[in-house]
Amino acid sequence: MAARHFLTLNDMTVAELDDLVNHASKLRTEWREGKVRESLKNRVLAMIFEKSSTRTRVSFEAGMTQLGGSALFLSPRDTQLGRGEPIEDSAIVISSMVDAVMIRTFAHKTVEQFAAASRVPVINALTDDFHPCQLLADMQTFREHRGSIKGATVAWIGDGNNMCHSYMNAAAQFGFHLNVACPEGYEPDSELMATQRSHVTLFREPADAARNANLLVTDVWASMGQEEEQQARERAFKRYQINRELMKLADKDALFMHCLPAHRGEEISHDMLEHPSSVVWDEAENRLHAQKALLEFLILGKLD
Repeated sequence: MAARHFLTLNDMTVAELDDLVNHASKLRTEWREGKVRESLKNRVLAMIFEKSSTRTRVSFEAGMTQLGGSALFLSPRDTQLGRGEPIEDSAIVISSMVDAVMIRTFAHKTVEQFAAASRVPVINALTDDFHPCQLLADMQTFREHRGSIKGATVAWIGDGNNMCHSYMNAAAQFGFHLNVACPEGYEPDSELMATQRSHVTLFREPADAARNANLLVTDVWASMGQEEEQQARERAFKRYQINRELMKLADKDALFMHCLPAHRGEEISHDMLEHPSSVVWDEAENRLHAQKALLEFLILGKLD
């Protein structure tokens, strides 16, 4: 049987995503109760990082340990991938020695090429185009605080980046509508917009996108690899900030999320992480539990 991969949310069915989110909440409860779980005992996850990370590395490594397994951290300095070995060759060798591979890189094509040659599940832990693991955590967090997100309105404020793209896929898979507010020239991918047009509406004004929304979400104005664009992006995005005034336009029970790290005073006001609507810290912790659920599903082929 061919390995199942998780490169975008579209690699899972609606039912599978629903089960993953519910299982993640179960794992969070068990972990907080101190229950020992060794479902992945003697299993190994290879973690390939071409982009730096805090939450991704800690959550995957801690998650494997909590499930009784282990994780190997591999940077470009540590592997032949960083010395020009073909991606497919590395995939064949690495996947012959481990039970799953997690990749955090730049080009989405890299994870697609690796997955095509891998005999074990491959997880996209972030590319320039998508960040599906974060969406599992976000959907889990919303469900834990407000119940099902189906039928809700989500407002994305800012760059039409990899997080925005994954929210567009999530809108279709989880059944909500996504309002995207971004400046001209920073829209989401046009092909993806065409595919998800029934689930996504594009706005220029943040207020129009945020009005009566049930969830407001954003990300940094300049992602990794875009540092040289920082000043230009600051000018383009200066009106695209989530703050207390924007939250007042949303539904009275609306939540605020950010995948972190956050630049206070830029995409969010200095006090937004402490705002009563903020569930950012639960969202960050849920990366751990959502990814544990994902690892069990991909490696074991089931959720228990």
